[in-house]
Amino acid sequence: MSDFHYQSLVDTVDALRSGHLPAVTLARQMLRRIQSAESLAAYVSVDSEGVLARAAALDAQRARGEPLGRLHGIPLALKDLVDQAGKVTGAGGTVHGPQGARRNATVVDRLLAEGAIILGRLRLTEGAYSQHHPALPVPRNPWAPEHWTGVSSSGSGVATAAGLCFGALGTDTGGSIRFPSAACGVVGVKPSFGRVSTAGVFPLAPSLDHLGPMARSVRDAARLLTVLAGPDPTDVRSQAYGEEDFEAALATGVTGLRVAFPKELWRAGVASALTEAGTAAAEALAQAGVHLSAAAPPPGADLIEGWALTAGVEAALVHERTFPAQRGAYGPVLSALLDHGHRASAQAYARLEQARLAYARALDTYFEGVDALLVPAMPFLPLPLDAMDALAFDGYADPLTFTAPFNYSGHPSVTLPFGFSAEGLPRAVQLVGRRGEESTVLRLAAACEARAPDRDRRPSIP
Repeated sequence: MSDFHYQSLVDTVDALRSGHLPAVTLARQMLRRIQSAESLAAYVSVDSEGVLARAAALDAQRARGEPLGRLHGIPLALKDLVDQAGKVTGAGGTVHGPQGARRNATVVDRLLAEGAIILGRLRLTEGAYSQHHPALPVPRNPWAPEHWTGVSSSGSGVATAAGLCFGALGTDTGGSIRFPSAACGVVGVKPSFGRVSTAGVFPLAPSLDHLGPMARSVRDAARLLTVLAGPDPTDVRSQAYGEEDFEAALATGVTGLRVAFPKELWRAGVASALTEAGTAAAEALAQAGVHLSAAAPPPGADLIEGWALTAGVEAALVHERTFPAQRGAYGPVLSALLDHGHRASAQAYARLEQARLAYARALDTYFEGVDALLVPAMPFLPLPLDAMDALAFDGYADPLTFTAPFNYSGHPSVTLPFGFSAEGLPRAVQLVGRRGEESTVLRLAAACEARAPDRDRRPSIP
């Protein structure tokens, strides 16, 4: 199994549960794989000893004939803002102390209860904002090392794409599951707000934060979401949408569903390679029996423009114990956001909250006429790192155009790869649906994926 690290999560679970593949064998292979790809800088830390001990315990559990979980023996990784008992939560910065977390985040307990193995902790931008801390390594895109990996779940995108885990957790406040998924060519799910608990997860802006899975296929992501989702009494933002098996729902198909494909949103300010991908994805959905329309969603310009204000105000509260008291430990970009939050007026924040409510209601009304919306995940292909550092988006739409409004509204979306540009960079599309209807969006994503070009292509790394 020379490409074991690129195998399907779901198929690998079957091999592990049957005993055909011992968990210890897979764990050792994955640890070697991670070591061989250290140049990608995806991991903050790897728990080799804990990984092997956990794998041995799972093999013993199987040998005893005990019930096995949906993720039995599967090596996964955590974005380094998700608490794991005894492990330091760095959150992409240097301000946090060396003490380990006292308990697991709710999502970690859910993964472990289903038999997952936690390989280690993945790099992210400082505080889950837009830039990596200047004193810390930056993950490298396995498709093109000098190109952007997305924010802030950059390590999660890199590790998943490069076969350094079978899936990872990401968080998304304005696009930070969707951007790295698009940039690294993997599937990312931003669930409905409150669908997945964020208890024990270091926040950027709590009213905008979402947590979801990143994987190499829609089916793998659907299984992970099934494990992660569900109400959590310890999370004040948690909402009860009802329990679902998102993976089983994929078998329902998509015939008769209605998807909006507003062509004007794929033109101005969007890279031509992505416009081509969107058109091809729409055609793939039509071939699968989906009815297409050109219905445009309500505009969210106020929210796109105001996102930094909302994020800044809420982040300033999150960091009030350490900023500005420890300003020197912060990088300049996150510092600027926090300063922006401190300067913001209460009226401006309240005005955005009113715009949020109006937009969410308008989008709910919009989705009475269609089942999902097909839009870009981001307006450009992964740009060179120097362009991203300079925020040089000349000629492109604001990067938040197709992401931030859905953080405000709480509607679910799936970003998935759809072929490659002439330069070999991943192309991606995004499907957005009704709140609480992740199953519908995942079904549509699976129909797209089944007809996507080069769907089995993997980056050429050791």
